[in-house]
Amino acid sequence: MPKIRLTKNELKGQKDGLARFRRYLPMLLLRKKQLQLEIIKVHQIIKDLGVRIDNLRSQVISWVDVFAEEVPIQDIVSLKAVEIEKGNVAGIDLPVFIQAVIKEEPYDFMFTPLWVDAAILAIKQTLTLKARLAVYHQQMDILKEELRIATQRVNLFEKIKIPEARENIRVIQIYLGELQTAGVVRGKIAKAKLQKKKLFELS
Repeated sequence: MPKIRLTKNELKGQKDGLARFRRYLPMLLLRKKQLQLEIIKVHQIIKDLGVRIDNLRSQVISWVDVFAEEVPIQDIVSLKAVEIEKGNVAGIDLPVFIQAVIKEEPYDFMFTPLWVDAAILAIKQTLTLKARLAVYHQQMDILKEELRIATQRVNLFEKIKIPEARENIRVIQIYLGELQTAGVVRGKIAKAKLQKKKLFELS
């Protein structure tokens, strides 16, 4: 802990600092709570998207296995790009999913099995869901880092700055109180000496 000056000016500075810390702390706590709520929300979305992807995969596997024909579907349909924009949550810039741009190569309907159309649709849906999921994972990473910083600041104020300012105020007040008491005592001694001197002069 840095050494403090035991003066009235320092006492005022410490009191001002304590008032400032107490004023900022509720705002930091509110920000921390907002981030925690947003993380819970994004976590649930990630969980739901994972379930939807798994369900879609299970549906596709259940009927694709029936067909023996091998068709290179990955050559027909693929993810070209993911469009995002910037959103703002609790004062933080977050990527927001807009759409998945799917590239689809032309294929011969005459020589391609009928199930390929359904498979392509399922792959499109899966690619879109996975792209959306990736963006929400990015959001989660950013939110967790912001929560870490906010928690550090709350802890700094609650566990260090506010107790430190209180202790500094207590120490300075004790010192100034002792000075004042010593001053009063010295004044009384000086007054007694003066009265004694006057009595001596009169006698």
